[in-house]
Amino acid sequence: MTAAALLPPSPPPDFAELETEFEIRLPEELREWWTSCGGTDGDVLADVLPPFYTPYSAQRAWEVWSGHRKTWAAQWERPACDYYAGAPGSSYHPAWIPIAGDGFADELVVDLRPGPLRGCVLEWEQEAGQVQRPEWRSISAMLTDVHRSLTEGASAGHSHPTVTEDGRLDWQIR
Repeated sequence: MTAAALLPPSPPPDFAELETEFEIRLPEELREWWTSCGGTDGDVLADVLPPFYTPYSAQRAWEVWSGHRKTWAAQWERPACDYYAGAPGSSYHPAWIPIAGDGFADELVVDLRPGPLRGCVLEWEQEAGQVQRPEWRSISAMLTDVHRSLTEGASAGHSHPTVTEDGRLDWQIR
């Protein structure tokens, strides 16, 4: 049931336009993500990524990022974040590109700040207005961890996969 909620990208993402809007070069791994996954319809939640995140389409990611730009306008040019990728921050950074959301404003973001951890996946906590340490070193590491978890029954990040009575994937925080 969960996989059926995921859509193919339609129309395919215009990466040149997205890079202009985000004002940053998108890594190949993020391009592959959005070429493979078009998110879900409207407000449909499909907790594909632990602990409770539904993938965004490229268009939805840009809409969410634009909302952060408005919310954090006073700090957009000088966010309260360290310079290097993977470092904590206490305001939204323009180089964080959202890739999935929980339906309540928390998100998984790809950190495109410079440094050896460029491309890592962080968990943005809206209520606290911060990110902590990287959840995964990359999108591929995240997907590998999820695949391993689903095929072996192991934990992914700080969550363990379960299936609900109606056949949906659910992640239990441990």
